[in-house]
Amino acid sequence: MNQNFDIVIVGGGILGTSIAYFLSFLNTSKKIGVIEQAHKVAFHTSGRNTGKVHAPYLYDPNKKKLFAKSAFQGYEMWKQYAELKNLPFKEDGVIEVALDQQGVKILEKYEKWGKDNGLDQKDLELLGKSDLKKIEPEIECEAALYVHRDASTDYSILTKSIMSDSTKNNIKFILNKKVTEIINKNGFWHITLNHNQKISAKVLINAAGGESIDIAHQVGVAENFTDVHFRGEYWQAPKEYLKITKTSIYSVPEVPEYPFLDPHWIIRVDGRCEVGPNAVPVFSPYGYNKTENIKEFIPKILEMIGSGARKTIFDKQFQELAINEIKSSMSKTTMIDRVRRFLPKINPEKFKTKGTAGIRSSVIDQNGKFVPDVILLDHKASFHILNYNSPGATGALPFSAYVVNQLNEKGIIQNENADSKCGPWKFSEIIEKIKD
Repeated sequence: MNQNFDIVIVGGGILGTSIAYFLSFLNTSKKIGVIEQAHKVAFHTSGRNTGKVHAPYLYDPNKKKLFAKSAFQGYEMWKQYAELKNLPFKEDGVIEVALDQQGVKILEKYEKWGKDNGLDQKDLELLGKSDLKKIEPEIECEAALYVHRDASTDYSILTKSIMSDSTKNNIKFILNKKVTEIINKNGFWHITLNHNQKISAKVLINAAGGESIDIAHQVGVAENFTDVHFRGEYWQAPKEYLKITKTSIYSVPEVPEYPFLDPHWIIRVDGRCEVGPNAVPVFSPYGYNKTENIKEFIPKILEMIGSGARKTIFDKQFQELAINEIKSSMSKTTMIDRVRRFLPKINPEKFKTKGTAGIRSSVIDQNGKFVPDVILLDHKASFHILNYNSPGATGALPFSAYVVNQLNEKGIIQNENADSKCGPWKFSEIIEKIKD
């Protein structure tokens, strides 16, 4: 059965759901739909991350200004929303450790970035090894940055609640449906779902996460970009290690070009502890298993060879890193030993259960370089959000408001009331803060 919408959002992750949330308050007369191929929202990357609500200390205030502002504002918004809805939000902080003098210099840079991004002196504390030992006696390092303004939550629970609020405002969520074709005809987007169901929309918003590049290519956008996928795996710590630290521990990335290769000791909001992640190259944004990767192997390799990713896969440093990550997937000890460098008390033999696995999709440009920031493109009554990675979940609420405001400013959508109250927030006040 054909369904006609004013606006269709492709992607029911935390970003697409949050965009729908704000649109539902600002455009009460419009018919809005969200398409998600999984059976529930936030089933993939949005619900498979560490659950951390990050302070913006890792983000260059000049190169990632929008992300930094989103993270700063997002912390307060998620805290307020979680308190309002009685959802999990634990202000537990995080410690970033340096294992050598080069890492210490990076921590000093992070401290400056954090303050430039709006953090106060009380939010960040640079500690020497002896001072850290007084707080966390089991950690071995040269120095540490204690980030007090960091928290733990469960983004799948938050996204489900945002969906519920949006549904009450008449947003229609179409679950278990994959976009298989998109055609622009006579001023409408004609979208095929699961090869048979047809819907149409005046405006298309692409917030499809790991499939956002594929959706953009169908529309004829971002054809000079491609993406690569990395599966991040964790091991769950046994009960005897649950109190080994009070705080989650991150380490300074050894390879700045690949900042997601920093081993973590994660304390989740429910008290579980996990070690990870690695970054195993896979061939699908849903490549959690061999079957999916074998199915997508040839199409993905052909796509990469025909794009700028060709330079990446033949780069010697990338090949070495890929081999090491594959080894870490095959060997529990190899992976856990990365964390033992700063938490030597843990024993790999005592880890018996695999933890959460999620997939990060990173965009590569025509020169074979990883794109460090989010990409926003508009084309023929469509808007595409590409490369929306960390701290994506932290900043999802204010960033989504920013996207909705961009749609209005570009004339793609004319918001009916830009001064609306969106749940606990006034839309105009969110925009004022993120645009400062």
